[in-house]
This record gives sequence, C-alpha cells and structure tokens, in this order.
Amino acid sequence: MSRTQKLLIPLIALMLLLIGAIVYQVIAGNGEADRSRLLSAGIVLLPQSRELPSLEMTDQDGEPLALDGLTDKWSLLFFGYTYCPDICPTTLAELRQLDEQLAPEVKERLRVVLVTVDPERDTPQQLKQYLAYFNPTFIGLNGDMEQIKTLASRVSIPFIPPDTSKPGYTVDHSGNLAVIGPDGRQRGFIRSPLDVKALAEQLPNLMAE
Repeated sequence: MSRTQKLLIPLIALMLLLIGAIVYQVIAGNGEADRSRLLSAGIVLLPQSRELPSLEMTDQDGEPLALDGLTDKWSLLFFGYTYCPDICPTTLAELRQLDEQLAPEVKERLRVVLVTVDPERDTPQQLKQYLAYFNPTFIGLNGDMEQIKTLASRVSIPFIPPDTSKPGYTVDHSGNLAVIGPDGRQRGFIRSPLDVKALAEQLPNLMAE
C-alpha cells in the first residue's frame, strides 16, 4: 500500500465523521441557527464530546505537560512539524492573524497547541524557536511516536509517520484543528483552510458556552 493510500484511509474516515457531525448539526433542533453560523466558519461540533488519552508529553520549554492539564481554557490542537514546507507555516500564520483579531478577554481563554508529527527533529528548543516566529504564546508538544499516534487517532486528525531514514523527509498530515473545551474534552474540529475572519467572529460564541 502506497503512502498516499495509507493517508487516504484515515482521511476518508475523518471525512465521514465530519459529514456525520455536519448532518447532526443541521438536523438538531436546539441552537440550529448558532450551529449553522459555526459551521459556516468551518467549526464542526461533535455529537458527543471525547475524552483525551491520558498521556504526558514535553512542551517547548522541556517541561512535562499532561494532556489532562489542557483545562480551564479552550485549546486548538494542530498536528504539524517545524520542517513542513507549506501547510504548517500557512496555518500558524493564520492562527497568528486570528489571535490578533480576537478581543483580549477571548485570547486569555484560548491556547494554540502544535503537536509535532516529527518528534525526531522537533526538539523542545526547535519547537520554541519556530513557534516564537508566529506567536510566543503558542505551545509546542513533543513525545514519542506512539504517544503522538495515540493522540492523533483519538481526535481523528490523521498523519503518516515519516520514513526518517530518508534525508529531507516530509510528513503527510492534515491541516484540520481539534477543538478542546475547557473541560479537557474534544468538542469538534475546525476545517482547513482556515477562514480567519469568520473564526474571529464565531469562536467567541462557541467559547461563551
């Protein structure tokens, strides 16, 4: 099976999940207008929230961070890597623009987390230096490949572990974001490419829950 085929399988599964969530939002009676506005901004809510796996990873400062510690704020999880040629710098630049458009009280309740899919090259120091270019408040997480695969699988954000024996290797991954609520549970997704203007308008409504 080729790398493209391997990526297509989880992408198709994610697409079916997103379609199901979209259908749920459309047919749900309560808050239909609100859901429609969220959906128009690329925010797809899950019918049922999901618990994150019990994992401890390492942040960009080299400090341990337990996933169950992602509480008290809303979190946007993006799976990428610092050597990414396209999706990652584009998405992080869009997230920087989003941060600049949010009111201070909203920004205080939101965190952006980059989970590396290239743990071999993305050391804490590398993550910190890279994220500082976009926004020094962004968090970077590293762990072993099994931890990263477990987390990515739980939140349905697919990627294909790279062949690290090849020089200059790249990693096939999704540009979607996982939305984690202040209770530490996944609430949904934000579809890629990001609509920064629409997200700046609708994220505060979601976070007002």
